[in-house]
Amino acid sequence: MKRYEGLFILNTAGKEEGVKDALDKISADIAAAGGTVETVQKMDRKSFSRVADKKHTAGFYANIIFAGTPSIIAQLQSRFSLNEEVFRVLFTESPEIKAAA
Repeated sequence: MKRYEGLFILNTAGKEEGVKDALDKISADIAAAGGTVETVQKMDRKSFSRVADKKHTAGFYANIIFAGTPSIIAQLQSRFSLNEEVFRVLFTESPEIKAAA
């Protein structure tokens, strides 16, 4: 199992209170695909430096670290592309945690 980090930009236009529910659904989707969620880090709402669409000028950022097989990334990308609450997502490999000496 590899360790991955997912940076999610959530579409929270007018529904700030729905961020926790959206993150819970994302964690459940990762678990349903066979991954194990280690950490969910909520960040703030940030304005985009380059606005591609006038409807989306800002988004709520969240970082999720999880472990899974390499095939899980393709499953999650297709699943989150259909989710209207997820505006953008970026998956990268995360380094393993080193034990303190």
